Amino acid sequence: MKRFTVLAVAVLVIVAAAPAVLAFCGFYVAKADSKLFNQASQVVLVRHEDKTVLTMANDFRGDPKEFAIVVPVPTVLEKGQIRVSDRALIEHLDAYSAPRLVEYFDPDPCSVVQYFRAPLAAARADKGAGDALEARARSLGVTIEARYTVGEYDILILSATESAGLETWLRDSGYRLPAGASPVLGSYLRQGMKFFVARVNLAEQSRLGFTYLRPLQMAFETPKFMLPIRLGTLNADGAQELFVYALTRKGRVETTNYRTVRLPTDAELPLYVKDEFPRFYRAMFAEQVRRQDMRAVFLEYAWDMGWCDPCAADPLSVDELRQLGVFWLADAAPAPMPRRRPVTVPLGTFVTRLHVRYDAAHFPDDLAFQETADRANFQGRYVLRHAWAGEPRCEAARAYREELQSRAEQEATTLAALTGWPVEDIRRRIGPAAGGDARPDGRKWWERLFGE
Repeated sequence: MKRFTVLAVAVLVIVAAAPAVLAFCGFYVAKADSKLFNQASQVVLVRHEDKTVLTMANDFRGDPKEFAIVVPVPTVLEKGQIRVSDRALIEHLDAYSAPRLVEYFDPDPCSVVQYFRAPLAAARADKGAGDALEARARSLGVTIEARYTVGEYDILILSATESAGLETWLRDSGYRLPAGASPVLGSYLRQGMKFFVARVNLAEQSRLGFTYLRPLQMAFETPKFMLPIRLGTLNADGAQELFVYALTRKGRVETTNYRTVRLPTDAELPLYVKDEFPRFYRAMFAEQVRRQDMRAVFLEYAWDMGWCDPCAADPLSVDELRQLGVFWLADAAPAPMPRRRPVTVPLGTFVTRLHVRYDAAHFPDDLAFQETADRANFQGRYVLRHAWAGEPRCEAARAYREELQSRAEQEATTLAALTGWPVEDIRRRIGPAAGGDARPDGRKWWERLFGE
């Protein structure tokens, strides 16, 4: 049996042949992108007024002939509203918005310079088979509203009068649905939604020369700013990770039916975390999920796309943003703004990165969003501070050295609080300065006592 990661946002992964299983100073040194997590789905949501462009990255592992997705959509989509995108665009956006680790180097405290530290599918059937397929659909109350081939995907737009008929038609057509699909399908039908069904056209994929599944993108208009996730939990193998990158014109995006919580940020950590940043970030995120009882959506990044500081990756170019569906760039005038690296992106595209770990028990409803007017910058940022190692030749230097032990202890307790790791283990990793066995000047306690 082939294993693959469930595409969370596409809400239902169903297979044709096998069941699914499921302004800051410092130096940027590492990022916590989506690759750190298993079973991670990525969605880009471009939204302004009622216009939405949705791009879904398929994290499918297995034989392409076993891949298909079903996505509730608000209306019948024309062929021109559907396209195949480039996953490099999402990878760039992921890298740009990822939480990051930065380094500071303490200056000589005896220097006269003032020191400022910022706070921290199967191939297409022939026409005769297609006619039979439509006749069978009609007999079950299912209507094939449209049929397209876009890139390497065969796409159907379906409507139905009731969920049992839709479920029967999908099963008869070779799809395997997870248990419990019918009531969830019915809830979308009662909202008047259609269903976007995509399978891989193996002949087209071979002709195009792609060995992986490219993201699917669709553009539509709806007053509802939401993301359907419930069907994706039915055949999920445990909790899933979902990354939502919302590109808007006005400001930050938040969920309205679940709490949006900012991740802890600007935390100063022990230096050894530099070599273990992926492990730290996974543990930190898991601890925050546990504290919120897996009932919150976490904000990892919020920033105007025109700049970054520090930059985990360069901002996306105008062309890249347009390919992701940012349709208002022609109306946005470039404006000067301080930035670490030169960019050619006009201000007016605000990116919000949301990260949610979810399952059916803790997230029984689809995600509903709203765009706010909040354009305040936010990033998950974790700080390493290298101690100054010179000789204490002034009173300020001696005071600085005395503070190093308390600083190391604070870093240890901060790391323990963020991750749930035992603080004694952390102290041992840091070394004597945090454990109390040595003074900041390097002498043992008895050497200071006896003046040796």
